[in-house]
Amino acid sequence: MSARISSVPVLPIAMPEAFEPQTFDDPVQAVDALTALYERNTNFLVDGFTALGKGVAASRFRACYPQVSMETSSFGHVDSRLSYGHVTAPGVYTTTVTRPKLFRHYLKEQLGLLIRNHGTGITVSESATPIPLHFAFGEGAHVEASLAENIDVPLRDLFDTPDLSTTDDEIANGAYEPGPGEPFPLAPFTAQRIDYSLARLSHYTATSAAHFQNFVLFTNYQFYIDEFCVWARKQMSEGGNGYTAFVEPGNIVTQAGSDEPDSDLTLARLPQMPAYHLKKKGHGGITVVNIGVGPSNAKTITDHIAVLRPHAWLMLGHCAGLRNSQALGDYVLAHAYVREDHVLDDDLPVWVPIPALAEVQMALQEAVAETTGYEGYDLKRIMRTGTVATIDNRNWELRDQRGPVKRLSQSRAIALDMESATIAANGFRFRVPYGTLLCVSDKPLHGELKLPGMATAFYKNQVSQHLQIGIRALEKLAAMPPEKLHSRKLRSFFETAFQ
Repeated sequence: MSARISSVPVLPIAMPEAFEPQTFDDPVQAVDALTALYERNTNFLVDGFTALGKGVAASRFRACYPQVSMETSSFGHVDSRLSYGHVTAPGVYTTTVTRPKLFRHYLKEQLGLLIRNHGTGITVSESATPIPLHFAFGEGAHVEASLAENIDVPLRDLFDTPDLSTTDDEIANGAYEPGPGEPFPLAPFTAQRIDYSLARLSHYTATSAAHFQNFVLFTNYQFYIDEFCVWARKQMSEGGNGYTAFVEPGNIVTQAGSDEPDSDLTLARLPQMPAYHLKKKGHGGITVVNIGVGPSNAKTITDHIAVLRPHAWLMLGHCAGLRNSQALGDYVLAHAYVREDHVLDDDLPVWVPIPALAEVQMALQEAVAETTGYEGYDLKRIMRTGTVATIDNRNWELRDQRGPVKRLSQSRAIALDMESATIAANGFRFRVPYGTLLCVSDKPLHGELKLPGMATAFYKNQVSQHLQIGIRALEKLAAMPPEKLHSRKLRSFFETAFQ
């Protein structure tokens, strides 16, 4: 018992030079200052790590996230039609900022709205929140094993690491309460929460966060991905038709006007939830993600994509039709949800209603009409609007069905799946406009299942049309002004100013 672990001496903390707060009336200048401060501080940490690989640690390294703040002393209301871009009460409001180059367009818009709506300056300063070393490296960074092996002191003794105790969704969930004298939150996510999700996005989708677009399609079948790739490559070969590039997992890029990717790189295997991006200037294009099956995947990917603040996301997938009047291949436009997915119970109680959003519903209905050629009352031949139920047990038929069937009947549900309510609920929770258009692929309550040959024909005939409906709907939403698309329905009593 005489041998003891040697204690590490308390090291002095090395930090970059103190940053003098600066106030701006121009959002572009404010974002430039945020970028310069962030680059300086992350470079300080990376340089410190590199130097450690060549010598003995003489200090602990720390650098903090930049932050942006505003102060108002007025209760004066701005344009009441706006759902974001303003605060509703006097006070100091602030948020930490990460990856300002990635979020440049978003930050310019949000800060510009605050300056315009409140006539006040924006202050850029250094926060007290340390940047974890892991996040300072950013995406795509590669650390040589030999360099890390030369550091014989635990990294946590020398650098700040991710603090999961403060990486949460309290602001978005409406549970955050500032302490006495503390500022109010300006944005729904803190810098470290965003960094956490950016790292996860790259892991799950095998594409960089920089490629994600503001209009997102989620699907639960690879058939849709295959069809999207064919269509996207056709757009590229024809010059883009308004799109600038097509990005596949592994960050494989095909430029507009080209038939082939820029490189011959191929992935050995696809990631868990591969993402494909048809890009437009200002992130105005379309991202498609194959989330696979189940509410857990649906929650996971939307938790992370939400930090990119997309303008809309839609679910396109297959479902069980619950009504005898439905036929295989019919469409279901969800206008309400029964939530038995359970993955969001701790964040969004099931008694919270998830409303249909008129702008999204109209875009989907118009897209169905334009793509199929049915109009008005005739549209009811192939599409039914109603309640979609989402469950977490794919094999619910193997249990006593009396309970589930009774609940489905009482809720007036017309379709059953495993993802749609989760995606809609997380859209509601994170203030991202959402919608669902499903295709009936079987009718288990009526014993109507697809035989192997029928399944092949069904997928071949329906997937292409269903995907084109989703694309057309997103293009309609992209044509709307953001202030019209982002509904006030998604705003709670006390909201952050940032979208």
